[in-house]
Amino acid sequence: MINNTREIGWNFNNSYAGLPKLFFSSQDPTPVRNPKLVILNDCLAESLGLDAQLLRSEDSISVFAGNSIPEGAKPLAQAYAGHQFGHFTMLGDGRAILIGEQITPEGKKVDIQLKGSGRTQYSRGGDGRAVLGPMLREYVISEAMYALGIPTTRSLAVVTTGESVMREKEQTGAILTRIASSHIRVGTFQYASSWGTVEELRALADYTIQRHFPEIEKTQNKHLNLLKEVINRQATLIAKWQLIGFVHGVMNTDNMAISGETIDYGPCAFIDKYDQQTVFSSIDRQGRYAYGNQPFIAKWNIVRFAESILPLLNDDQAKAIKQAENAIEQFDVVYHQKWLRGMKAKLGIISDEGQQDELLIEEILAIMEKYSADYTNTFVALTFEKSNDTKLFNSAEFKDWYKKWQDRIHRQNETKDASQELMRINNPAVIPRNHKVEQALKAAEEGDYSILKALLNVLSEPYNHSCNQGDYATPPSSNLPYRTYCGT
Repeated sequence: MINNTREIGWNFNNSYAGLPKLFFSSQDPTPVRNPKLVILNDCLAESLGLDAQLLRSEDSISVFAGNSIPEGAKPLAQAYAGHQFGHFTMLGDGRAILIGEQITPEGKKVDIQLKGSGRTQYSRGGDGRAVLGPMLREYVISEAMYALGIPTTRSLAVVTTGESVMREKEQTGAILTRIASSHIRVGTFQYASSWGTVEELRALADYTIQRHFPEIEKTQNKHLNLLKEVINRQATLIAKWQLIGFVHGVMNTDNMAISGETIDYGPCAFIDKYDQQTVFSSIDRQGRYAYGNQPFIAKWNIVRFAESILPLLNDDQAKAIKQAENAIEQFDVVYHQKWLRGMKAKLGIISDEGQQDELLIEEILAIMEKYSADYTNTFVALTFEKSNDTKLFNSAEFKDWYKKWQDRIHRQNETKDASQELMRINNPAVIPRNHKVEQALKAAEEGDYSILKALLNVLSEPYNHSCNQGDYATPPSSNLPYRTYCGT
């Protein structure tokens, strides 16, 4: 235990440890040799009620490394299962330890998890460790997603361990401190359904409601309403992904958080050229998790969640199935509403012309795909009326569409300035360009963190549209396919 817990601001609760033992194993992190702080998220720390300066102390670095446990924390590894690329298997925190739940100054409860903190009973032969590049990658992408307005887990700190980790080659060991509303997953419910009793499943569902959806606690069928709430949050999340061109890369059910936050930044990336079939992950050879497939996969995962909680919906299985089916039908409705509203905002469309607006949106996306247009930069160019000398903007199809779009804008009662402002706040100037992320990670692995910090600074204000963002908005010069790896 460290002796200045209260000074730092740690204020732990351990409600997850109150669940049946089926769901976790008590587990301390494995100590490391010589931890050093690489990066600390000062703004996040302060919002959690932590003293950012004291978090740089040896005591705090010891906590981030898993060498010390703060007073009040009860470290544990969570058990869960999941469909990985469609195949069901038993899983669990094989290299992560939940050290506790921090109560923020606003009374919010968030998980503090150490990723890469050593073996657990769920490691399945793995070494329980992580390496520097992927941990920094999660730090960069999760913080960029937060700035973009996407619900996400966040990153508080990364430390190196002073130990090497063997992957394809010897690499620098590291541990990420991840912050999440919780780490309850679709796979957690699948685990309870497959290996637990109905009462254990009920305990998990009731805990989830209390933690994330307290407003439905006293409703008539709270477990059916839980399903509906999860559907709404997931449909909303995936719509936001699509609107910014984010490809998660590994949408297994164990990587789908019940809270509606993006979790697990393994082989993720952002599309440059607009293409519905875009796949970055080296292991997704069939394109299961391609950009255009993400809404369908999210719904597939929701079905797996619904299957897991059927016994809680109704004692009559046939009625339970019908209730679940009726709820799941709303996924497409919610997703389409959220996506359509977002796309209209990206084009400055404020009023509603129904099907005509959808056709206008579908037409520009089809033209962008035909001419391999850069997704982010095309919408920025439209926002500021700066059509570049590209195949897209010089095409007859685009010029015809542009006239129809301008006519549509002029039919609104709102001013053109109002439309442009709507576009400005919905079209980011910068995203984590894949080549820029790789450049920053490569330099960091060689000991130079300046490029990483400069990138994080720019990504923190994606809607700022300032002159210093120019270089970070440039697509890669190479046409070679970009590949990502799960990375550990």
